[in-house]
Amino acid sequence: MAVPKWPTAYWMVGNIRPIRPKCFLRAHGLECTLLSISMNPRMRLFCRLGLLSLFIVCSATALEPLAPDTEQRASIREILHKLDKRHYRHLNLDDTFSSELLDLYLKRLDPTRTYLLASDIAEFEGWRNRLDDELRAGDLDLGFRIFNKLRERLIARLEANVALLESDAKFDFDADESLPIDTDTRAWFKDAAEADDYWRRRLKDGMLRLIMSGKDAKAARELLVKRYKSQLHRASQQQSHDAFELYANAVAGMYDPHTSYMDPRSLENFQISMSLSLEGIGAVLQAEDEYTKIIRVVPGGPADKQGRLRAGDRITGVAQGVDGEMVDVIGWRLDDVVDLIRGKKDSQVRLDILPATSGPAGSSYSVTIVRDQVKLEEQAARGDVITVPSGNEKLRLGIITLPTFYMDFEAYRNRDENFRSTTRDVYNILQTFRTENIDGIILDLRNNGGGSLYEATALTDLFIDPGPVVQIRHANGKVSLDQMAEHPAAYRGPLVVLINRLSASASEIFAGAIQDYGRGLIVGTQTFGKGTVQVMTPLKQGQLKLTESKFYRVSGDSTQERGVLPDIVLPSLYDVKEIGDGSQDRVLRWDRIKPADHDTYKNVDGLVAPLIQRHEARVVTDADWRYLLETLKFAEQNRSIKELPLKRAERERLDHEREVALFDLANAQRKAKGEPPYADLAAWRKEQDTLSGEPEDAGDAALPVKPKIDLAHDPLLKETSNILGDYVGLLTKRREKLAGNATGS
Repeated sequence: MAVPKWPTAYWMVGNIRPIRPKCFLRAHGLECTLLSISMNPRMRLFCRLGLLSLFIVCSATALEPLAPDTEQRASIREILHKLDKRHYRHLNLDDTFSSELLDLYLKRLDPTRTYLLASDIAEFEGWRNRLDDELRAGDLDLGFRIFNKLRERLIARLEANVALLESDAKFDFDADESLPIDTDTRAWFKDAAEADDYWRRRLKDGMLRLIMSGKDAKAARELLVKRYKSQLHRASQQQSHDAFELYANAVAGMYDPHTSYMDPRSLENFQISMSLSLEGIGAVLQAEDEYTKIIRVVPGGPADKQGRLRAGDRITGVAQGVDGEMVDVIGWRLDDVVDLIRGKKDSQVRLDILPATSGPAGSSYSVTIVRDQVKLEEQAARGDVITVPSGNEKLRLGIITLPTFYMDFEAYRNRDENFRSTTRDVYNILQTFRTENIDGIILDLRNNGGGSLYEATALTDLFIDPGPVVQIRHANGKVSLDQMAEHPAAYRGPLVVLINRLSASASEIFAGAIQDYGRGLIVGTQTFGKGTVQVMTPLKQGQLKLTESKFYRVSGDSTQERGVLPDIVLPSLYDVKEIGDGSQDRVLRWDRIKPADHDTYKNVDGLVAPLIQRHEARVVTDADWRYLLETLKFAEQNRSIKELPLKRAERERLDHEREVALFDLANAQRKAKGEPPYADLAAWRKEQDTLSGEPEDAGDAALPVKPKIDLAHDPLLKETSNILGDYVGLLTKRREKLAGNATGS
């Protein structure tokens, strides 16, 4: 239930999605909200006597409708001109555009359909084919009228929530009822009564969550009051530039999800957030519904080294230091949450986290992170050597972990001959591997969100001989082929590239090139599908970030939307429906262009099928693999919940069953590995905290650092090393066969 603001700005982070509104009842010329709640006998008596009208809550806030100014009208014309002339996608400003814009705007305003009523939508339907005409003339009236309606609903609902919570109305946690949470199928509320009933249940759920987390009923109620008053304060502070930015971002979002507008204030905050002088936790955050969601943990950053946060986790509270009060941030604007998380280097911040794996009914936990800058050396490529069995032999395999594609531009500009870069560091690792007599290499690109295009090209150059690496198609339709490998390969041995859903952009360019050349084996899960290029374009007021071109592999396949598909598929730790470019609105679609002339090495020809057979036969008996599959299945089941029980006993039973199920899975894994089982739930909980990096003493700033290579707790990397071992063996047999045939001839 976030206040509609900052819809698609970026905070070290990704797109901010919109937010939501309120419902009200028009009675006697007043904006009112009718609430139905559980009342004690005294309150029912008061109502019968007509002495209490608590549940008809009239808006005390006199709303002055927001209106666009002359500069904003000029800005929308400038934005539309830039989009028309420079964006990769060419759209006509016509009735189709208008109709689709209305749908997108409403989705951003009220994505879960919990504020606006069906009667509001019916009113907006009369404007469906008018938005394009008004935009063409630089008119923003209809966009602002929709926003103002939302704002009315928002403030009315927040006031109603506060009034209910501040009354002595009781929530009956013994009643057998539930809260529907399936937003994909939810229709607009047909009237205020239906909306009121939903919100009564939602407030009840909020109370129940807090009570089950250890708070008494009074403290829980006070916290919710504080939450909604905070949102009410923010809603009442909204100005015309907030409405304009939201509407302008809906217009920009019609072209693709990576195109966005930032007004001067948003731009200033964005520049601050991206400054190297700021310290934080090293995580990419995004506003989604009422939560601040973690999109990506930055490799090498404080959160990554702490080890507990995962993509998809939601931040529900932020506290400063050891003893600071936990501030409830549900419904907050993203930039305000970011401000709380930022802080001085070496200071502590505590986060209340609702894990992605727990589903909507899960319990939260607290994690302490020591703020720091994300240093280049922490994100640098790392090389390790492991030994794996292969028949009667032992193979030495090199693992290169690459968190990002980087270059120390400052050192480069200063002509420092020893400047750090991805390619330089990986080249040095390869030279070390040469002295180690390694038999094959895994290049681990999991969670690598990209970076320098130049470095992606240069890295590819280390593994292939001269040839094209990636094609770039521009908005005018022209294709450039200037990203080329220019040197003989530095390493020609067996190569496996490990990818996952968070491998994006430059990672996809590298993996796609290796696959297209037949140079190595691609293992893992489908990548993110970020195959577009954005540029920042200055405006008279703010800036426009727009998609100007699109990446294509040398095969002609785009990396957009589809990403890179692995040769051997491993289980995904992330929900592909929620994470990835294809999960967003208005994405540019996958397509193909003419292939570029390139060689093929045929290193994997005919080997994928036998490698898959061996992989599938091996994991059947692997305890860690079975545990991984069962936990992923368990998480999916939790995410699929459509309704939350509001009966406390039922909710506690479900929580206990979830915990016992995970406990049983862990003990089954230990038994299969010949390890002693956990004695009880308490022992299991303690071990989970240890493995996740949760410090026993929240006041201890010396948090544990994750080990470099930990195959025991990384079944995906462990199995990839086994696949590489098989791959090395098959390549060896093929070479021996070819050599024998040559000798025989």
